[in-house]
Amino acid sequence: METRNPSATTQAGKGTTDNDSKHNLNNVINSIDKTLGLLHQLHLTVSSFSVSSQLPLLERLNAVVTELDTMQRLADSCNIQIPMEVVNLIDDGKNPDEFTRDVFNNCIAKNQITKGKTEVFKSLRKHLLEELEQAFPDEVDTYREIRATSAAELKRQTQAQSILPNGDMKVKTEH
Repeated sequence: METRNPSATTQAGKGTTDNDSKHNLNNVINSIDKTLGLLHQLHLTVSSFSVSSQLPLLERLNAVVTELDTMQRLADSCNIQIPMEVVNLIDDGKNPDEFTRDVFNNCIAKNQITKGKTEVFKSLRKHLLEELEQAFPDEVDTYREIRATSAAELKRQTQAQSILPNGDMKVKTEH
């Protein structure tokens, strides 16, 4: 078994790890397909069992056990996390896509709530600034100058952090 040093992983190494994970997953899927085929053959042998079919039955049982062992070894090399809710849905005979749809809909609802709260706070801030400007115009002007100065400073710091020693700019890659 090969071990990898995660701190030494580069972008190219990450691609290799992703390919390894996909390859391992494909191996597990192929093993599952093979096991299903073997179970089907075993079912046919059992359903038409006779004394003369005892040896093929034992051979198919051994093949199923061997393939289950292979599947377990292959599965150990995969790092896939499945939420218990999905497993429970499958156990209940339901479609796991329901879980995905529910999670997605909950995210949309929470996003809308958060967006509404943000808009309300922006509106409140604007209203308070308008009221404060009527009562304390000089202080509000000073406040706006301070905000503009700090925003410009923050922007300058952000740009300075994204410049590499050789003068190139760091570019955030899209995934």
